[in-house]
Amino acid sequence: MAVQIFLQGKLLGVQEFLLSPTSAAVSGNDAAGHDRVFTGRSQWAALLSEILPRALLAELGLSKVLLGTSGGGQFLLILPGESRAAANQFLDAAAKDIAALSAGAVRLLWSVTENLGDWSDVRKRLTEDMDRLRGTPAASAANIADFFAAPMQPAPDAEEYFAHQIGWKLRDAESVGWSPEAPGRVMPNAGKHTWSLTWGNADSIPFARHAAPNETSTEPASTAELASRSVGLPTWGVLRGDVDHFGIRMRRAQTIEEHIQLAVMVKQFFAGELEVLCSTPEFWQRVTVLYSGGDDFAVYGSWDALLGVARELDRLFRRFAEQNLKDFVGPEGKTITMSLALAPALDASIASVFEEAGQRLEAAKSADKDCIWVLGRTLEWKQFAEAGELKDLLMRMVAEFGCSPQYLRDLCGMYRETQTKVSRRQARRQGGERPWRYHRRIRRILSASRGGRPARQRGEYQKARTTLIADLIGRSAVTVKLRPAGRVALEWARLAAEA
Repeated sequence: MAVQIFLQGKLLGVQEFLLSPTSAAVSGNDAAGHDRVFTGRSQWAALLSEILPRALLAELGLSKVLLGTSGGGQFLLILPGESRAAANQFLDAAAKDIAALSAGAVRLLWSVTENLGDWSDVRKRLTEDMDRLRGTPAASAANIADFFAAPMQPAPDAEEYFAHQIGWKLRDAESVGWSPEAPGRVMPNAGKHTWSLTWGNADSIPFARHAAPNETSTEPASTAELASRSVGLPTWGVLRGDVDHFGIRMRRAQTIEEHIQLAVMVKQFFAGELEVLCSTPEFWQRVTVLYSGGDDFAVYGSWDALLGVARELDRLFRRFAEQNLKDFVGPEGKTITMSLALAPALDASIASVFEEAGQRLEAAKSADKDCIWVLGRTLEWKQFAEAGELKDLLMRMVAEFGCSPQYLRDLCGMYRETQTKVSRRQARRQGGERPWRYHRRIRRILSASRGGRPARQRGEYQKARTTLIADLIGRSAVTVKLRPAGRVALEWARLAAEA
């Protein structure tokens, strides 16, 4: 019997490519133009690792059941041994076209080994071969002088392709295709080989592509339009998420079947749940999907809607892990960490806010797991839920009990973390900060603008005020510093109350 081979492919340098500068000729040096190119790049990168393995099987006339895993920047195939040379030729052509489109930023690497031994041995050989290729990038160059030459220039029509052929067009495409004339490109509604993007089709590619429509429903809403749909401060942001230690969970797979099962389940979860969640009445006009990968995702939209998306996705993923990963030992791959970065200005580019969200996500995952970085703090998901409830109580003080929205800014300004270094030094010279004064100031702030109210509401107000103080700083009479959830709740409520 002919020996089968495993072929593993990976795309490297995708993040660097997404954040690389765009041409003024295409973007027009405005935020909308840069955003169009960035969106096209992210959609291309998300679909490329789905298209390439399917196109390889189609070109070689092989069954689609040989596709193991795909998406998230990598893929795994099982091929007959005699197809090895043809597969190498196919991937070599694709790698050159990918390099031309990305000016050398994105590299396609692949490793091959025989289907001999246990899956753990096969995986080890694939990993070692891939590490060797990653560690010796010059080895694959046809001419070593060309490798160390000036940086590669992108193909003349590369950014036009990302901005107009991919960009917004992919949002409404019924299918996506591939052609040998352009082996590194994804083609909406065209190509020699095509695959459906319609949900419900057994052979379709799972792909989240919801986009909030603009006022005329002719194309996706701009970031400025999304900001105008916010409740409170008119601004927008980027939410990114990543499954904790999913790589470790994949490496613990004992068989190829288990490896494929894990990869497919998590990929379909993000693609399916994001598409459904962002299509609900609460989010469909306020959130746009950038991409969903093998174990991560990115969306942008109105800042308050993104907070709701984060809370709901954590709930859904927790239920998904409880039902589908309960037989796997250990916490790896069963929790998710996210980060939310807000745009510093309405005309900020998606790429810059996306980059900040990535940095915050890395910081959150380095400090802890199963958490979210939001509004300047890293919170566990339980604390995030508490912050949401406390935010509602803070807003209730305005809506029901007549407190001025100014009281939120007053509360934010009275704590140690918002004081200057000079004021803290003065407090220390005076013998400490006298915590009871802070408790008294809180009550004074909450009572300053409450106005007249019926006697029947006074009891409710006193109860709400006592609960609020306890939730903000705890029940200790010597506490000055806000609880982490309290700090986030204050910022959350302050933004929600901004006009």
